Amino acid sequence: MGQTAREIEHIEHATQSGDGTVPGWVPRSVQNYLDHTEMGIPIRALARAQGCHASTILRQIRRVETLRDDPLVDGVLKTLGGAEGAMHVPNAQPSKEDTVAPTNTVAPALPDTAALSVNALRVLRRLCETGAVLAVAADMEKGVIVRDGQTGQNTRTGVVDRAIAEAMALKGWIAAPANGRVTRYQITAAGRSALADMMARDENAQVIGAEAVDAENMREIPRRIRYSLAESPLAALARRRDRSGARFLQDDLVHAGERLREDFELAQMEADVAGNWEGFLATLRGEARPPQAGSGFTMRQAHARVIAALQDLGPGLSDVTLRCCCFLEGLETAEKKLGWSARSGKIVLRIALMQLRRHYAKEANLGGAMIG
Repeated sequence: MGQTAREIEHIEHATQSGDGTVPGWVPRSVQNYLDHTEMGIPIRALARAQGCHASTILRQIRRVETLRDDPLVDGVLKTLGGAEGAMHVPNAQPSKEDTVAPTNTVAPALPDTAALSVNALRVLRRLCETGAVLAVAADMEKGVIVRDGQTGQNTRTGVVDRAIAEAMALKGWIAAPANGRVTRYQITAAGRSALADMMARDENAQVIGAEAVDAENMREIPRRIRYSLAESPLAALARRRDRSGARFLQDDLVHAGERLREDFELAQMEADVAGNWEGFLATLRGEARPPQAGSGFTMRQAHARVIAALQDLGPGLSDVTLRCCCFLEGLETAEKKLGWSARSGKIVLRIALMQLRRHYAKEANLGGAMIG
């Protein structure tokens, strides 16, 4: 299924104008499928409008139809089908017997290209980790990214809106080997390729901005380390054993670090923090007002949770936690930048994770544990 969707991905339509209802990430072949099945536009008319043979459009339609066995793909096609009144064929001139009058309908909410790119970067990066899958239940509005732990216990590492998951499935970035009440999706080869492209664009943009600030202020600015996508520094540390043979990090400590990273990514704080590292640390010490988060309610909540957690950790502990859990810097890199002795970072990080675990336990007792 993933390979078929990847073939479909190769033929994409141009981004619609601001008053259109079809996002630019929808492949042209999918639009052809909906124009034919929902609008009733004949295959010959679609082929004439695009300057190709009718058999080409027919193959595209058949390939899209085979993808409807996937519940996420079927869901997004139904949503797009409701907006088909705005999905017209430019310059199409069907014959009189082929003419079908389109109906104007109100398009349901669909993620735009920018929203899909931001969320897909976060989700695909998580799915590259060893043992990570995206679990989506049949009637739930959100999916959950989980990763198999060392003791067989699953660690939740992220939450994904269903609309984002549907778009990723339609583009062939994720696929499920089997369907069920809870379908478990894995990243595909097309998803890894798309992730590499998005990471390159994101890092290039950050380096350009960081170099400008660095040249102006003459100070070092933390940059994301190209750590192995198969695991985070926290996951690598969780595999270590102490002298007695016990695991160096227990599951609850890993959960605490992953929860902070999830909020950090939801709040989209990476660029702002990297661009003003010392200023952000000053906000944690109460020396400056915390920066305003994005306009979304979810982003503002996640931003507030990150600030509260790091302020509870205090100086030193918040610094190493931010570097290792959120910016994915390795322990050796963090030790060097913080001026610590070799092999001391893992001890300090474990102390920080213990404090972070207590913080989340306190928050759960005050307001109840988060759901979803």
